[in-house]
Amino acid sequence: MAGALVAPPARRLVGFLPHLRPGLRPIWSSSWIDDDPVFPTSSASSTGAASSSRARQKKLSHRLSSVVDAVNDRKLPPELRGGANAVRSETDIINVVERRIWHSMEEGHFENLPGKGKPLDLSANPHADPAEDTLYRILSRNGCAPEWVELNKEIRSSIAEWRSALKKAWAKRSNDEDSGWLEDSEALKAQMRGINDKVLRYNLIVPFGRQMFGLKWEKEMDKLE
Repeated sequence: MAGALVAPPARRLVGFLPHLRPGLRPIWSSSWIDDDPVFPTSSASSTGAASSSRARQKKLSHRLSSVVDAVNDRKLPPELRGGANAVRSETDIINVVERRIWHSMEEGHFENLPGKGKPLDLSANPHADPAEDTLYRILSRNGCAPEWVELNKEIRSSIAEWRSALKKAWAKRSNDEDSGWLEDSEALKAQMRGINDKVLRYNLIVPFGRQMFGLKWEKEMDKLE
């Protein structure tokens, strides 16, 4: 259309912009020039840019996946490297370790090892945290045990006594003494809740892998019936 104003390209406008105060981002910042959001050329170019962006993301994802696979592959024994997809479970790795141990035994690599025939030195635990190991040794020298060990003994003793009381109350009920069963069962349930509170506290302070289950009334009753 004759006489219509045509907006100049964004790149030509950048040189004419006045300097803005510090802290304010100019409307024609360098990060926006390439995208040119104010003067889009056409819908076709926008679609092409989106496709190009998706292609770059896909390529980057593929590269990252390749790096992760390479790192994981290096963690495998040499016998299993190069075929990470063929490793079905930890059993495959365990089998490799067992074969290595067996071959070493056959070749006599375990003969004449330092300390053979002598008692093991268990004064220190190489797998424990040094601070905890020192604390445990101090407690052991003074005839004490960690809190979770003592609590474990207390819980097991309480459970044994509780189950014995439950059997006695159930036997009384079986002998046509049903009148006192309601009171006995309520008292036993209250004791069970107290034991389960100790179990919860124990599970919070015990090392990982040593947790225990609490008591459940329905399961205990199923054992009696």
